[in-house]
Amino acid sequence: MRAAALEAARRSGLVVAGEPLLVMVSGGADSVCLLHVALTLEARVSALHVNYGLRTAAEGDEAHCRALCERLGVELFVERAWLPAQGNTQEQARDARYAFAERLARGDYAAAHTASDQAETVLYRLAVSPGRRALLGMDPRRGRLVRPLLECDSEATRAHCRGNGLTWREDESNEDSRFARARVRHRLLPALREVAAGAEQTIAETARLLRDEARVLDEVTARAIERLGGGPAVELAALRALPAATVRLVLRSLAEQAAGRSVSLSSAQVDAVVALGESGRSRSLDLGAGLTAVCEYGTLRFRLGGEPPVPEPVDLAIPGAVRFGAWEVEAQVGAVAAEVAIAADALAGRALTVRGWRDGDRIRPRGVGGTKTLQDLFTDRKVPRSLRRSLPLVTCGEDVVWVAGVVVDERYAAPDPGVSEAIGLSASRR
Repeated sequence: MRAAALEAARRSGLVVAGEPLLVMVSGGADSVCLLHVALTLEARVSALHVNYGLRTAAEGDEAHCRALCERLGVELFVERAWLPAQGNTQEQARDARYAFAERLARGDYAAAHTASDQAETVLYRLAVSPGRRALLGMDPRRGRLVRPLLECDSEATRAHCRGNGLTWREDESNEDSRFARARVRHRLLPALREVAAGAEQTIAETARLLRDEARVLDEVTARAIERLGGGPAVELAALRALPAATVRLVLRSLAEQAAGRSVSLSSAQVDAVVALGESGRSRSLDLGAGLTAVCEYGTLRFRLGGEPPVPEPVDLAIPGAVRFGAWEVEAQVGAVAAEVAIAADALAGRALTVRGWRDGDRIRPRGVGGTKTLQDLFTDRKVPRSLRRSLPLVTCGEDVVWVAGVVVDERYAAPDPGVSEAIGLSASRR
């Protein structure tokens, strides 16, 4: 048991001899053990202690860390963090601690999370969040943050400290049943240990295996999205043709791309999102935290907050390319590889501009025999309302020459796209 923590860190490969490693030290047994283990494995160790001033024992914890690092010959950074009075205090403390570590670390920085912490994390997430993500637990590495002790439990870290004459401080808040994690630690895990002595290790090992399998599922999801057009919008009819599990994975991935964070979708939410297109009308579904699923004309997408603002107009040189919101629009001499071809002489030397749709805009489509408002055209061609303002329009003076991906004005269309005088226009979403 005395060697378990050292061997777990050695196997992890996350503590490298001669490389800098900043160890986050609270003064508890797990972090004291990690500090000593990192030194034993000959990393270039420094330490960080954050004093939040929230507990009467905070000054004692800081003094203990100072004395420990002085005894071990480790450079110690001590930071003070004043947390807001409201909100999740534990999350705020963690975020502050990681922010200090990101700034101070010369290489990786290490947290002393153990298999016991991993088991608590998995059980807590499983209780409050549906889906397999709850079972994945904490990664051994996330960016520069590493967790070398994830394969040993808290009993092993205490045995390491006792065997090496290292003292530690107990955090009384770990016993406070007002915190959900404390209830998991002192009520749920002991009950599981009565079922099987190695419950923590079994849960931690399950999380490790599922993380490996998650990489395969992520690849499957990416390929499915690519077959559906690459996103961020997909055709619901094509999505429904996929296996139910793949549908869930695709929807969650698209939702996370829109939200910029992890998203958990319950089976009921997945079913509701898929059902949005059944009426044939434009419909939306509030998924909470500002995330909305939107279905228009059979096309599904997710958005965070309101609709994005319409980009400012931008001049388009010939040849040249410009960014317009999420689009890149290109004009080139010759139209061999372009989406549409316009006649150079129709421009009469006037410049091209890329802008968004304005109320009252009209265009003359081929075969109509006159002009038509873009509003009517968008409706006829089932262009989703949410996309209409963001579509790039290539204009010449007051005329709309081309609506990307929708229609070209017949007055500007080149009669023979192969002639050298033709100008090719293309637009792609980035």
